[in-house]
Amino acid sequence: MTPSHDSSQVAGGLDTAAIADRVRELMPQVRADLEALTRIPSISLDAYDQAQVERSAEATAGLLRAEGLEVEIVREGGRPAVIGHRAGPPGAPTVMLYAHPDVQPVGDEADWDSPPFEPTERDGRLYGRGAADDKAGVMAHIAALRAHAGDLPVGVTVFVEGEEEIGSDSLPQILERHGEKLRADAIVLADSTNWAIGEPALTTTLRGMIRVVVTARTLDHGIHSGMFGGAVPDALMALVRVLASLHDDEGNLAVEGLRSGHAADLEFSEERLRAESGLLDGVETIGSDSLLSRMWTKPSATIIGIDAPSVGTASNTLTPSARAKVSVRLAADQDDLEAFELVKAHLLAQVPWGAQVEVELEERGLGFAADAQGPIYDEARAAFTDAWGVEPVDIGVGGSIPFVAAFAEKFPDAAILVTGVEDPDTRAHGANESLHLGEFEKVCIAEAILLARLGARREGRSNG
Repeated sequence: MTPSHDSSQVAGGLDTAAIADRVRELMPQVRADLEALTRIPSISLDAYDQAQVERSAEATAGLLRAEGLEVEIVREGGRPAVIGHRAGPPGAPTVMLYAHPDVQPVGDEADWDSPPFEPTERDGRLYGRGAADDKAGVMAHIAALRAHAGDLPVGVTVFVEGEEEIGSDSLPQILERHGEKLRADAIVLADSTNWAIGEPALTTTLRGMIRVVVTARTLDHGIHSGMFGGAVPDALMALVRVLASLHDDEGNLAVEGLRSGHAADLEFSEERLRAESGLLDGVETIGSDSLLSRMWTKPSATIIGIDAPSVGTASNTLTPSARAKVSVRLAADQDDLEAFELVKAHLLAQVPWGAQVEVELEERGLGFAADAQGPIYDEARAAFTDAWGVEPVDIGVGGSIPFVAAFAEKFPDAAILVTGVEDPDTRAHGANESLHLGEFEKVCIAEAILLARLGARREGRSNG
């Protein structure tokens, strides 16, 4: 997309170079505050200490109060959310800035090259759980506020929720009870990625998702595999056959009736996919259509967990029951409940040997597709160009961020800008998650300039 402004010029009377210089001056303290947030193990899953999520909310609230925002911590039956607000000049638009400080579990700490909650710099990257996803998003917002030193060009509402990593279950209640506080002309959701190092992006499509648990039973107790094997089916074998039916021989999802789509025509080679994913030599890609369509707009299914006897503790026993968790990604325009019924019907139709199989819906979320046109989107693209020196691209993301659809439904007139601090080597959710510090600085510059550009419009209370 071509920005509506020539970003090499002073934009609407704005000295964007001066804003960029100001952000660079602020980065040492921004990084220090990011590292302090990263040291808080704010894992929002129930099995972990939720006092740490509370600590993270309090720390975030303190950072916002220091920038002159009126701040409250709200709870609607789940984890705490922080809402901060500061009014802008008369006639200026209001911008809502979203991020989340809750994080995923670290997994096996032996897989990390440095302690996951002790931020560590190596080769220009800051390693640590949440250093990118999404505490850097929180700090990008703080950096943008600091860049304007209390003289905000727009009204700003900051919304930082504490349970994005567990599905944002409280978000509907928060939007119901506090929605008017969050209403804005533009919503910046800093929880996505950029196209590559040195190449910024706006995320304009996200896949939806369902997560299902499949349970298979064949026996009321375990029995000797030598005495009964060959005549009596075991549950694990039945489960494996049901799960194998999800894909055809090419690796395409075999569930009939699911929607599909085609991704934007961006250059993305198999070599790049292999480098970014860590695909082993000799392992082939799966599916058909372009690589980006397979990852961004077509449905897919991944078996993300199995409950069954472990190899190290297995006995010669026919397993009476087994279960698996399956993550299914959906096209942006796919209804999630309809998709569940289609997946459930498909799996139950594949049950072998009369095994008892149940398919339960654990989590769901709608996808998102933006009509990314209009003056606010133009200003965003221009701000990215100011910060990076190259124009951004519009991308899709194969992952799911269900809260984006919730914001789009609640605020249909707002321009929703899905941005992010990540890059293809961030490894969010995995071991050695990291933030590219040079790209993070550009993210902070772009957001500070965006606020200035939107403020310079003054008349803009429409996304076009």
